[in-house]
Amino acid sequence: MSESGNTGSLPVKQFSRRQVRSLIFHILYALEAYDYQVSIEAVVDMLNRGFDANIDLDSEIVSTARLISDQRDILDEKMLPFLKGWKLNRLGQCTRLILRMGIWELFNTFTPGHIVINEAVELAQGFSEKDAYKFVNGVLDKAYKFKEASVLE
Repeated sequence: MSESGNTGSLPVKQFSRRQVRSLIFHILYALEAYDYQVSIEAVVDMLNRGFDANIDLDSEIVSTARLISDQRDILDEKMLPFLKGWKLNRLGQCTRLILRMGIWELFNTFTPGHIVINEAVELAQGFSEKDAYKFVNGVLDKAYKFKEASVLE
């Protein structure tokens, strides 16, 4: 333990927005890997113990992951019109999760669309298939333009 009393873990309040999104992605990935047969609390506990993450169960990270997980079927339906001939089952798991996160954030937050898209592209570059980031960019750009056109009507 350091002089400040910190055990070395990074408190949630100190996570950057990019780190928050990455942690949400990791929680969703673990839930998907366990076929949603484990609780978010169990996944967070594994992350906290395995990576010294110090994620609070009452944090935005957990509540957002829970919302995205609970709404996954709705988000997948919302995503379909923007896939341009692709089927969900043809997408890689990481790409599908990143798109769910992006669709959720575009339609449920006030985060500017270009930031949501950029952050999703960054996640895809780090975790998805080689060129999936281009696909993520295109799908989320279409979704964002649809959302903006709907707001203007």
